[in-house]
Amino acid sequence: MSDNRSGSATNSEDRDRGLDFIRTIVAEDLATGKHDTVVTRFPPEPNGYLHIGHAKSIALNFGVAAENGGTCNLRFDDTNPAKEEQAYVESIIEDLRWLGYEWAGEPLYASDYFERLFAFAEELVGKGLAYVDSLSSEEIREYRGRWTEPGRESPYRSRSVEENLDLFRRMRAREFADGEHVLRAKIDMASGNMNMRDPTLYRIRRAHHQRTGDDWCIYPMYDFAHALSDALEGITHSLCTLEFEDHRPLYDWVVGNVELERRPRQIEFARLALSYTLMSKRKLLQLVQDGVVTGWDDPRMPTLSGLRRRGYTARAIRSFSNRVGVTKSNSVSEIALLEHAIREDLNRTSPRVMGVLRPLRLVIENYPEGEGEELEAINNPEDESAGTRKVPFSRVLYVEKEDFREDPPRKFFRLAPGREVRLRYAYFVRCIEAVKDSNGDVVELRCTYDPETRGGSAPDGRKVKATLHWVSAAHSIEAEVRLYDRLFDARDPAAGEPTDHLSASSLEVLSGCRIEPSVALARPGARYQFERQGYFCVDPDSAPNGLVFNRTVPLRDTWAKIERSDRRV
Repeated sequence: MSDNRSGSATNSEDRDRGLDFIRTIVAEDLATGKHDTVVTRFPPEPNGYLHIGHAKSIALNFGVAAENGGTCNLRFDDTNPAKEEQAYVESIIEDLRWLGYEWAGEPLYASDYFERLFAFAEELVGKGLAYVDSLSSEEIREYRGRWTEPGRESPYRSRSVEENLDLFRRMRAREFADGEHVLRAKIDMASGNMNMRDPTLYRIRRAHHQRTGDDWCIYPMYDFAHALSDALEGITHSLCTLEFEDHRPLYDWVVGNVELERRPRQIEFARLALSYTLMSKRKLLQLVQDGVVTGWDDPRMPTLSGLRRRGYTARAIRSFSNRVGVTKSNSVSEIALLEHAIREDLNRTSPRVMGVLRPLRLVIENYPEGEGEELEAINNPEDESAGTRKVPFSRVLYVEKEDFREDPPRKFFRLAPGREVRLRYAYFVRCIEAVKDSNGDVVELRCTYDPETRGGSAPDGRKVKATLHWVSAAHSIEAEVRLYDRLFDARDPAAGEPTDHLSASSLEVLSGCRIEPSVALARPGARYQFERQGYFCVDPDSAPNGLVFNRTVPLRDTWAKIERSDRRV
């Protein structure tokens, strides 16, 4: 499902912006000679799929590097093998390439540096800046204290350098059980920043690593490995989200207390939060494991793979990521902005077709039986180069059930007994009879047409108030259509359990839909605008004899009134 029209993510769409506070810092560093190049990194943990929240960080890290002629590394911070999988690595690489970003060289891994990280830890021990602690995890938590009171020093904090080195090396040599010892930094148990109260640097964990296998039984903690991986790669600007602001003193302490050629600078920005959207990988995993969704790529999920399957383009996601901007203050962006970005993109690029989702048979009584014709239809009014196509017309058609009312209300201008409407690209038709089944349901409309109105206009100048889409019964293709909508009906679904705010209308599956024959050879990933219906994408579940379409987004923001009401409450 590649987006062949996405283009390079380092083109003018990413460069043509004013300087935010991060770009201002980078520009000043280059102007003053602090750095002669810019090196950034995107450092995902391979413990889940990328979601829309990551798109902002991706666009920022790759964008800042590209705008300044620098490079951006892709590095997997794979320091917790119990939660990491190779499948996540592969999905992240696929998502980044789909978005259009390229990194410097091959993907890197924190596990590439395990030997060097161990040596750095030994260096800290040798300097008396780290020690092996034998308290249990519960005791360490108790000794750390609270925000309102200082912590207490571990009774093992005074071990000699020689004893600490011996114990640390024996930890690596598998002499101890999981949790029996940890290596901690020796900083300040009275610090007002809990992250500086002798944080753990290494723990024993006999877990199989997807890259190093069983070579290691001790693994570095994220803060330790991340900071030193940045330094080893020569990262100039380590861009991360605001939740790491309190971790910056530890980041600086780690890179400031070992021998390094270069020391990176950490800069924090506000992460992307989106209304009606869940961003927690833990909670998203729960939805997958509980079968609430069909998988990480379920089109209702905020994952990049889910959005791609739903029909979102890489260009729209990049555009959205750039529009939300880079600030120091946390805020919630409206999901309507994301939906606007995809509508804007698909409006320019998607061919139009006619699709009837809930078919109602319409018979034109005065149209010759056994005959038909081809009518010319515009592929995309926003793009003249898209040209036109031929749409077959015949005596028996399908129209939408909702386009007929036997007893129409005021301001309903579509089909009703005795009423005339225009069929898109075709003729004026007038309804003369509604045929019902034994249950009293309308199953067929009997109509007449005016052959003088071919193309949709009347020579005598008469007007109609509605234009309907339609398909030929004999020529149209049967398809399944999945009407996806927002997974949650609460503006902040993170409050409570993931299942507390599930929307009952997040998916409606329609079978027996009829689509014009121009889509017959459509491949998975192909996108269309179904006239009057919305934007749709061919799903990978499609087979040669059965197309499946996912609704990407309706033509209009149907949630606007709901959101305005929610904000007033």
